Amino acid sequence: MAAARQCGIGVPLFSIPSSASWGIGEFADLPAFGAWCQAAGQRYVQLLPLNEISPGETSPYSSMTAMALDPIYIHVPAVEDVIALGGEAALPADDRAVLEAVRGSERVRYADVRALKSRVLRRAYTRFVAEEIDRGTARAAACAAYETRESWWLDAYATFRALHAAHDERAWWDWPTALAYADPAAIKEARAALAEERRYRAWLQWIAETQWQAARQAAGVRVLGDLPFMISGDSPDVWARREQFMLDATVGVPPDAFSDTGQDWGLPPWRWDVMQSTGFQWMRARARRTAALFDGVRIDHLVGLYRIYVRPIDTTLEKVFSPPDEPAQSLLGAKILGIYLQSGIEVVAEDLGTVPPFVRHSMARLGVPGFKVMRWERAWDTDGKPFVDPAEYPEVSVGLSGTHDTEPLAQWWRELADDDRAAFLALPSLAGRGVTAASPFVPDVRDAIVGALIAAAARTVMLPLQDVFGWDARINTPATVNDQNWTWRVAQPVDRWRDAPEWVACAERLRAWCLASRR
Repeated sequence: MAAARQCGIGVPLFSIPSSASWGIGEFADLPAFGAWCQAAGQRYVQLLPLNEISPGETSPYSSMTAMALDPIYIHVPAVEDVIALGGEAALPADDRAVLEAVRGSERVRYADVRALKSRVLRRAYTRFVAEEIDRGTARAAACAAYETRESWWLDAYATFRALHAAHDERAWWDWPTALAYADPAAIKEARAALAEERRYRAWLQWIAETQWQAARQAAGVRVLGDLPFMISGDSPDVWARREQFMLDATVGVPPDAFSDTGQDWGLPPWRWDVMQSTGFQWMRARARRTAALFDGVRIDHLVGLYRIYVRPIDTTLEKVFSPPDEPAQSLLGAKILGIYLQSGIEVVAEDLGTVPPFVRHSMARLGVPGFKVMRWERAWDTDGKPFVDPAEYPEVSVGLSGTHDTEPLAQWWRELADDDRAAFLALPSLAGRGVTAASPFVPDVRDAIVGALIAAAARTVMLPLQDVFGWDARINTPATVNDQNWTWRVAQPVDRWRDAPEWVACAERLRAWCLASRR
């Protein structure tokens, strides 16, 4: 039986707060967004990574752990211990002032939100210890059961986070040598000394995952996660497996469309040979954890599973691909990709940029859909470089209008050269939709492009939220560091969408197009 055609919405969780949120989209906001998606005929939601990010970072791809959820997404008012302490009404005046400020901000204020939630959750944990653990309640037992069940990743994570906090959030390589290199005696002593902090970190994960799984269950649509390509060097994963990573190099990409000099992501490359000698235990653990949290996963920078562009920290050394030759790359990538396929969840892969043909051949053999970004799908080797009509996209693919790294559709259209506009509008899928090359980005242009994409031959379509509305919102500009990246929030709280005319009208349009296209 052929897989069903489907359409979904891509959005960062941080971008969709509700009126009850604390300055950022939270786990508890997913059901309201899912209800709107259902009304819009959408089958799934594609989120950016939810892994805990490094202190001071804002990019969801700056993961400091491959396993733990970020406590910044906890909906604090729903935590039973916060309720028992009097909820929002009982917050100190300075915390209430911060809460009002982050709720009223046009963008996510990560440092303020994280600090506020940390203060309140610390107080809540103190209450949990006194009123639940010390009294042996059912909630205490539930938390202990979670710690036991998830100890295969939670134990190392909680130890690392406790040590990190004890050393003023400094990177592990700046800790005392015995701790940095995980000397067993030193770690045993530290675990005992930091037992309460370790328990706090585990409690946070219990709260976070309990809220996440409840929200995912109530979302009413399938929820796809996003697997960051690499992991921060300052992470429990690298700290506990130093021999599996190159600590004298960083990973990036060669020069490409985003950067004339390539990109350096500042993350440690994997040592493929060492990982292979373990039977890829860490990769299997990541796949197991991903399958427990999501219905499907987008694998970021798929080509990185086949080969990594290694940039030695010593600039006199040559930048190289690892593994160095195509046969080894092909075997390795298929092996790693197979681990995620065997986890039982849906897998789609971001195969954009410079991707060798053998990678796409491997994807085809494994039946893994790659990405077809409408603006970039052109016959590049043909005179005039004509655009490829969405009706010609492979069935096993994902059609998109853009990604979290591209400018929104509205900006793309405004900046598109007149001859490219004319070539784009010559596509059969856009013919007869009443749009001309002289058209500004009005609703008719938006609807023509989005409608044509939903009608594509690709089995799966993913629409960035800002594109279905025609907003000028951008999530991230690659190779830049500024206070705009990763901070966009919708203007209307997500719990009010079902009653707001603009949001209702958009849902009705999408639903009609999906029904007409059998999605």
